[in-house]
Amino acid sequence: MRLKAVVFGLSVGLLAALPASAQTKWNLPNAYPTDNPHTENLSAFVKDVADATGGKLQITVHANASLFKAPEIKRAVQTGQAQMGEVLISIHENEDPIFGLDVVPFVATSFPEAKKLWAAQKAAVETKLASQGLKLLFAVPWAPQGIYSKKDINSVDDMKGLKWRSYNVGTARIGELVGAQAVTVQAAELPQALATGVINALMTSGGTGYDAKIWESLTHFYDVQAWIPKNLTFVNKAAFDGLDKPTQDAILKAAETAEARGWKAWEEKAGWYLDQLKSRGMKVQPPSEKLATDMRKIGDQLTADWTKKAGAPGQAIIDAYKKM
Repeated sequence: MRLKAVVFGLSVGLLAALPASAQTKWNLPNAYPTDNPHTENLSAFVKDVADATGGKLQITVHANASLFKAPEIKRAVQTGQAQMGEVLISIHENEDPIFGLDVVPFVATSFPEAKKLWAAQKAAVETKLASQGLKLLFAVPWAPQGIYSKKDINSVDDMKGLKWRSYNVGTARIGELVGAQAVTVQAAELPQALATGVINALMTSGGTGYDAKIWESLTHFYDVQAWIPKNLTFVNKAAFDGLDKPTQDAILKAAETAEARGWKAWEEKAGWYLDQLKSRGMKVQPPSEKLATDMRKIGDQLTADWTKKAGAPGQAIIDAYKKM
């Protein structure tokens, strides 16, 4: 663990048990650049909290994995090294299948579907986080996921042998099913991995591609709209419980506003990101009929895999979602 993270942890551990007082200072790490909509939304959230508490609670956003790397953030908040955090929750699917439902391909491929899926999934996620000492604050989506590559991909056969970026269970499994070589790369490490040829293909959103200046390394984007993943923002429950009621209420109100603002921002900006890729010379196109069919077959396999892991509780969530 990096030294500055340890230093923050020592101070945070002392603060977690104290009630909010003048200039109580908290830290909120995330894994994305300052101009990413997720980070911008967090900045607005912490400002809302500061304004509502009259400056009583000051929260600093540490962007771009500058305080903790993406896979470390959740654990850091659980152990009190930071009071709040934001993560792409699917990177923790190994802890519980419920964290990976939103990245099962083709279960929810539009923003309205993603909202319904979150409504079906939310209570189970809240319960799991609570068992880990965390309180869920809000969830915000990414744009729909597509395939980036350096060559034409007309079917999954064309993906064999590619150096495929994975960042969670689902993307690693896709790499396995198409015969690609899966390499784990988190968002903050993506530009370097692309520039050095560690990877030459991946599935991610237009937003992540834009952040990584992906057009400098890859040439094609296939808008398969496979899934809409979500970032969750949560707080260490002991730290939250140590606050006075007005401060708790301020956080919860700001969180509600942040969730609505975040969904709206991504719905509005999803198309803009694809336009940016086009304007920088990338071939942005829908998948061929064969590729779309192949990917849906993979989606069926991954849905079956997920349901098997999640068991009856997972199937109940899927059933509830389908009835909405």
